[in-house]
Amino acid sequence: MMNGDQMIESQAKNLLSEKEMELINAYWRAANYLSVGQIYLLDNPLLKKALKPEHVKPRLLGHWGTTPGLNFIYVHLNRIIKARDLDMIYIAGPGHGGPALVSNVWLEGTYSEYYPDVSFDEQGMKRLFRQFSFPGGIPSHVAPETPGSIHEGGELGYALSHAYGAVFDNPDLVAACVVGDGEAETGPLATAWHSNKFLNPKRDGAVLPILHLNGYKIANPTVLARISHEELENLMIGYGYKPYFVEGSDPEAMHQKMVATLDSCFDEIRDIQYRARIDGDVERPRWPMIVLRSPKGWTGPKEVDGKKTEDNWRSHQVPFSNVRENPEHLMLLESWMKSYKPEELFTEEGALKAELQELVPEGKRRMGDNPHANGGLLLQKLRMPDFQEYAIDVPKPGSVIAEAPRPMARFLRDIMKRNASAANFRVFGPDETASNRLSALFEETERVWMGEIIPEDDHLSPDGKVMEILSEHTCQGWLEGYLLTGRHGFFSCYEAFIHIIDSMFNQHAKWLKVTNDEIPWRRPIASLNYFLTSHVWRQDHNGFSHQDPGFIDHVVNKKADVIRIYLPPDANTLLSVTDHCLRSRNYINVIVAGKQPAYQWLDMDAAVKHCTSGIGIWEWASNDTDDGDPDVVMACAGDVPTLETLAAVDILRRQIPDLKIRVVNVVDLMTLQPEEEHPHGLKDRHFDDIFTTDKPIIFAYHGYPWLIHRLTYRRTNHKNLHVRGYKEEGTTTTPFDMVVMNDLDRFHLVADVVDRVPRLRQRAAYVKQYVRDRLIDHKEYICKHGQDMPEIQDWKWEW
Repeated sequence: MMNGDQMIESQAKNLLSEKEMELINAYWRAANYLSVGQIYLLDNPLLKKALKPEHVKPRLLGHWGTTPGLNFIYVHLNRIIKARDLDMIYIAGPGHGGPALVSNVWLEGTYSEYYPDVSFDEQGMKRLFRQFSFPGGIPSHVAPETPGSIHEGGELGYALSHAYGAVFDNPDLVAACVVGDGEAETGPLATAWHSNKFLNPKRDGAVLPILHLNGYKIANPTVLARISHEELENLMIGYGYKPYFVEGSDPEAMHQKMVATLDSCFDEIRDIQYRARIDGDVERPRWPMIVLRSPKGWTGPKEVDGKKTEDNWRSHQVPFSNVRENPEHLMLLESWMKSYKPEELFTEEGALKAELQELVPEGKRRMGDNPHANGGLLLQKLRMPDFQEYAIDVPKPGSVIAEAPRPMARFLRDIMKRNASAANFRVFGPDETASNRLSALFEETERVWMGEIIPEDDHLSPDGKVMEILSEHTCQGWLEGYLLTGRHGFFSCYEAFIHIIDSMFNQHAKWLKVTNDEIPWRRPIASLNYFLTSHVWRQDHNGFSHQDPGFIDHVVNKKADVIRIYLPPDANTLLSVTDHCLRSRNYINVIVAGKQPAYQWLDMDAAVKHCTSGIGIWEWASNDTDDGDPDVVMACAGDVPTLETLAAVDILRRQIPDLKIRVVNVVDLMTLQPEEEHPHGLKDRHFDDIFTTDKPIIFAYHGYPWLIHRLTYRRTNHKNLHVRGYKEEGTTTTPFDMVVMNDLDRFHLVADVVDRVPRLRQRAAYVKQYVRDRLIDHKEYICKHGQDMPEIQDWKWEW
């Protein structure tokens, strides 16, 4: 009996004819030649003249080591796409595989269609070489500029989760995902292997993972390359895959093995999908995957300056430098490039020879031109119910208590229902859908689960549309892949733990920034929407580890035309904001709102008007309306700061009845910036009208207070702005004690007013004594009773 590898070896011997072998190897040589040229050359692209120092770039940037393996995979995927008419995209996990993907997209003709100045001839080849890692050119990694890409190669770990996100609800799509062996050491990638437990072969597409073992990282061997064949095979089997191994360095043998292996893998994928779609077999299958073990820097220089280079870490980046200054290195480069025999690959005019062009799939079957890799081409608008139909009835401000996410959950449920046939909307989150008060979704769909289901399980089904795995990285990667291929999604998470994906957020924001500014052919995609709840002010039960509002600060660092931040103070404003975010394109929207029972302030009509403006004076809470000349402006952003501000206003109006107060609430945080810095920013005149030019402003803010100063430092009245917010104080305590610990409570806000309104100086001692006494009462009460004082718990807005 032969095992799987032996069967592949046997099948591989005669799959390609001599002519087919010659062509497929020549195409691979062409891709390798172009890859080396991109890294090294400024001129003389076809080496028609002797190579001179001035033909070489002054700064050599890029990565060779992974490139020949990526090229090898690409040409073989082209073969099977043509043979089976597959709809396939290529995701390159190795971070700096840019030369390979750009080379192959140019060879298939796609690159010149998107960038006509990089034409399919010698002049275009010269531009292709010159632009790579060159000022005014393109990055060294796979980037938004690369046709066919949905995966930014600037950071490792997310290729596999992107691939799975791309094929969810895409039954005919295959995502070929190359995982670098350095990338395989990252935490996000290690968890993403489990994505196969969420892939339903009946309604989803397929992912073919290809673990690319070339042995080395920048300067060290990789972990998976140095474990035994048996251990690696068992690891992949343990992850739930059926691994196939393609190993070696001899090109002819490797080509034959790869053909046989891909044929076997796609036979299995076809059978899995047939059993699910025709026979109704929903048992979780064991999907195939490939381990490709090849030398690092394959086909490159064996040695440089007497040191091993191919199959060594020295080929990871540029195998040798100082080419302009070192004649031996110049000769080595020329010899290396000529070893690919460019005269056999390209016409005199510089185009790929016609017989090699025959290996390229046609039209949209080319991986560089697959519309799934330009998801905006496929994007359909969500069928949206009227969010106002889910409104909470608020007869007057503060007369109703509700959990703000519950109406939003019913809204999301019905979006899911209305778009069921389009299969283009999913909700993602790390095991927190129910915790975040979104359980209404389960009235329409279930959680996705392809494993065993027992009677006691709650809302699990292979056909679910709620994606839960306790990995924020994987949720983010799934969602990005889903969005980038033309669908819509929503990500809910505890506020403190969204930080886990800070770096992934960075990459997606950069992707959107580049596509907005520089790549008109990339069509807008649906926005990435975060709903952050279980936030800092209501994590009193979980304690200090769960108390962090800093993701907002991280988001604000990105380009203004990409990011939006919303702090709705109640359920109706949350509904309005959610509707707006789900209709938007090419943004990252961050919505922060609590899930605990809280007072509701605005009826739906007022909520819509307030959210449309993003900021506004709450006249019903203000008493400066007669002459519009307040003594103090009480501003707030966030649900708990809004509550404490209104409670402080209540105290002030009782203690100092003649004090004129203006209450301002901010929903859209970016309105605070000048209009020159953010599209939502207020004009200076409008900002001054709201906040005045000379009155004290007491601002109660959800997050770290310095962000408000940063956003407003250029405003006229910034000198009178005093911000209260989270200052890294917390523990397991009562809800009100959390705000007291951070000086955001109503009593501290009252004291701030007294300190900053000049005419109150004579009354300051009495009011501040009242504040001190109440804070002492508070501490004594919670330590004795374990809950907040009745006057805190039972407080109501009654003006």
